[in-house]
Amino acid sequence: MGRTEQAAEDREVGMDRVKLLVKGLIVIGLATVWPGPWMLSQLWPGAGADGSDGSMTTAEAPPPFGAGPPSSAAAWFARARTSCNPVEVRSHLRARPAPAGFEGTAYAAACLALAGEISDARARVLELEPDERWRAAGVVFQAGHPAADAGDDVAAGPLMELVVEFWPNHYMALYHAGAARYQSGDVPRARAYLERFLEHYHASDGWTRSAREMLASMAQDPT
Repeated sequence: MGRTEQAAEDREVGMDRVKLLVKGLIVIGLATVWPGPWMLSQLWPGAGADGSDGSMTTAEAPPPFGAGPPSSAAAWFARARTSCNPVEVRSHLRARPAPAGFEGTAYAAACLALAGEISDARARVLELEPDERWRAAGVVFQAGHPAADAGDDVAAGPLMELVVEFWPNHYMALYHAGAARYQSGDVPRARAYLERFLEHYHASDGWTRSAREMLASMAQDPT
């Protein structure tokens, strides 16, 4: 591919990411008007009134709590984020635990997932009520999405798989989980995630093109 074609493709992918960001900002704006499960059920048809059936398919997880000034849990996570690594995370959570309640538990799970402590992150999510777990998965996704979008799908892969576990058709988590498995050579799981991604994401853009290219590559060399 020549420099001109590569530059054009890079611009297209960049525009795709801008579009996804705009969608997320629209959702946040709507949340300031009437946040809550009812609004989510209207934005993502097929969701139950309690938002618990995991049928939402947005690229960005909808905000699990209202927009506005940061909550105490959000402020806790902002301070804790640099300690969300394998060396410090456990001691940090013991010394400075997250606030009680849904938000604190969700952010603690996000911190553990960023540190690669997936089993502990899963345990935190499971502490929540069943209809809150997909929302916590959205918080985890938002924490890990920047690394995946920067191209480090392999590192973000386990976190994205955790998101999919509680939000089965979160299509951007499916994409990143599939890309991670593809890059690590796990053909069966990569194919499963990417096919599910294409079931739920129908835009004709760089994301779908990338998923189809990975699937085509695996079809040619399934080993």
